[in-house]
Amino acid sequence: MERIGDNFKVVSAGSIEELGRVTLHEQLSLTGSEISVNELPAGVTVPFVHAHRQNEEVYIILNGKGTFYVDGDEFAVEAGDVVRIDPAGARCITASPEDSIRFICIQTAANSLVQFTQDDGVPVEVKPSWFK
Repeated sequence: MERIGDNFKVVSAGSIEELGRVTLHEQLSLTGSEISVNELPAGVTVPFVHAHRQNEEVYIILNGKGTFYVDGDEFAVEAGDVVRIDPAGARCITASPEDSIRFICIQTAANSLVQFTQDDGVPVEVKPSWFK
């Protein structure tokens, strides 16, 4: 599926299970963040530890269990957990030996948020078809 309007773009990310990782930067023409959807099969790890120059990352665990490594600290994560890591944090993630792990990773420049949703959202006078 792909649909493009003046102020939106919709794409199909495909089968995350088959692809393992889908980055959405180019597919969605993102200008303020990078988003990837990731799946590590049971017992599989990201094969490197990394940090960033300027991007903080937020990991949202959707399914499964695994272990994070951040600056020498190792901790378990599971569905529903959310992890934020500063750019300088040395990080890596692995799926548990028994269970795959699926997560979304969002990258954005640290300290770049100008407004939160409460201050940035403005009501408009149009209504979708399901509003009665």
